[in-house]
Amino acid sequence: MHTLFLTLLIIDAVALIIVVLLQSSKSAGLSGAISGGAEQLFGKQKARGMDLVLHRITIVLAVLFFIFALAVSIFGE
Repeated sequence: MHTLFLTLLIIDAVALIIVVLLQSSKSAGLSGAISGGAEQLFGKQKARGMDLVLHRITIVLAVLFFIFALAVSIFGE
C-alpha cells in the first residue's frame, strides 16, 4: 500500500510541476507583482480558456498531492 501511494505521489508531483510550468505569467517583474496581486484580489483579471483549465487542474493536483503525502505518512513502513 505504501508503494502504491508513493508512486501516485511522485506521478502527481511531476504532473503538478508540468501544469504549473505550462501556465502563462501574469506579472512583469516587481511592479507586476505589486499591482498584479491587487488586481487579482479585486477580481479585475479573469482567467479564461486554457488558463482557467490549467488553474483548475493545478488546484486538483495540489489537493491530491496533500492527500497522497498524508497517505504515504500514515501507511509508511
